[in-house]
Amino acid sequence: MLENIKCFLLDLDGTFYLGEKLLPGALEFLDILAERNLDYLFLTNNSSKHSGQYVEKLARFNVNVGKERILTSGEATVIYLQKEMPDAKVFIVGTKALEEEFTNCGFKLSDRDPDVAILGFDTTLTYEKLWKICDLIRGGYPYIATHPDINCPTENGFMPDIGSFIALIESSTGRKPDVIIGKPNNHMVEAVLERTGHKKDSIAMIGDRLYTDIAMGRTGIKTILVLSGETKKTDLELGKIRPDIIMEDLRGMVSLLNKK
Repeated sequence: MLENIKCFLLDLDGTFYLGEKLLPGALEFLDILAERNLDYLFLTNNSSKHSGQYVEKLARFNVNVGKERILTSGEATVIYLQKEMPDAKVFIVGTKALEEEFTNCGFKLSDRDPDVAILGFDTTLTYEKLWKICDLIRGGYPYIATHPDINCPTENGFMPDIGSFIALIESSTGRKPDVIIGKPNNHMVEAVLERTGHKKDSIAMIGDRLYTDIAMGRTGIKTILVLSGETKKTDLELGKIRPDIIMEDLRGMVSLLNKK
């Protein structure tokens, strides 16, 4: 099944690490990719950080990579907006890091008559920001969400992610996002293809979440579920989304590639 795979997309939270803890097989997996001359890209829906912050975090695990090895849903949202609304003024519910993703690419931030309202994973959220974006959405402004994740895994359980606030905003305004960028949506896949230069049939996604990571299989790429994060075996019995391969953690990938 992996014979034609040239590039692996690696989720971070719950797949490569959990909080400040590196998960089993993570470093060994990168080593064997280097030995086999296989490409990889860290792919995360977490838009609360930019790629530079992930570079710093990975360096703490002795994983030294450049920004080109990391693609966030925030960055993919910027790429999408550069194509669709290149001169847009944006109102962002997001962290300082997400705001920098946009301003560094020439977008202007505005809370007065913006061209588009963007909902990101905002760990600095205030009621004022939430109220403002609801007013804009209720007023008919274009509405984009960086990704759909309901919860974000941590070492101590889960914290509410953007999907929870998508539901809250819909309850208040009656509207869902016009566009959701991150995994498993095509906008994220298009950003991956542009970044890596690989075709869909030579790419495999490795992640711990069924409705984002594994649902990317619907776009034509292979999917590998690891049970080191959110998804448990019992979830597979209840859900309709099925991965191509299932394993406990990245140690399974090391064993699999050693047999290749």
